[in-house]
Amino acid sequence: MNPHAAAVVAFLLTMMASIHSQAAGHPAEKALPGQACADGWVLDGEVALFDKDSLFDRINGESELYFPYGFEVLAYARYESKKDRSIAVDADVYAMGSLLDAFGMFAKYRRRDAADSGVGAEGTITPSQLLFYQDRYLVRLQVTGAATLSQEVFLACARAIAKNLPGNRDRPKELDAFAVPAVVKKSERYIAQSMLGYDFFRRGLIADALVDKAPVQVFIVPEPSREGARRTYDRYRAYLKQSGSDVRVTETKDRVLFEAVDPLYGTVLVELAGRHLIGAVRVKDVKAARQLIEQLRSRVGLD
Repeated sequence: MNPHAAAVVAFLLTMMASIHSQAAGHPAEKALPGQACADGWVLDGEVALFDKDSLFDRINGESELYFPYGFEVLAYARYESKKDRSIAVDADVYAMGSLLDAFGMFAKYRRRDAADSGVGAEGTITPSQLLFYQDRYLVRLQVTGAATLSQEVFLACARAIAKNLPGNRDRPKELDAFAVPAVVKKSERYIAQSMLGYDFFRRGLIADALVDKAPVQVFIVPEPSREGARRTYDRYRAYLKQSGSDVRVTETKDRVLFEAVDPLYGTVLVELAGRHLIGAVRVKDVKAARQLIEQLRSRVGLD
């Protein structure tokens, strides 16, 4: 090897060692069982760590989805079946920025028709995958080398990992606002940036609802302050006016609300409630949508 090539290799090895040392010892790594995750399913090799610079090596094409949600590190391990080494469980533990961020990524991947796993704060299980979040960690288990895997193996591995994570099994408190009859269960999502595709909605929560059997989407945009919420409200209203919509504003001592037609989402209602915006898009029945927003408002509060 010539001196130049040797220097390049030495540099790359130094960088890789530096990246590993920064992630080594992270709780995500310690969450993965060191010997076996279930009876007869043993660790193949060592736990591998991926940070922001190397995440694409593990999930090429999806890595950028995680960054707005405060991604820190991914710990990955492969657990082989002693009976058939070609079949394994791939276990991924993602350390996200917060409990809400972990939920946000969980909601991106969960399937509404999947059965509940009963692991973590929330979890789902299918014949090929188990997914759950707990505290600020997202855990994804997937079978490789086969199309399906028994639930017993998935659940044993999931419980072994959950036991090593922080014990907080609560859902994000922000989801409490959606605990009204009209909201469709398992439809809640947290969008960490540009909710509805608008940059003035920096982040927010959205869910599907049924109002007199008609589908509608409801959303909540939290801001750090009442002033910040007012600025976001005004920006959305200005955008709709510039789009040619007739924005009808109702403003009293206690309520600030507008109704308009969004060029992408049809009829929209938005209320300013303390440091939150509460809204509904794709509205068919304005009166019923107002009542739904009122229910959400009562649960959000006016802090």
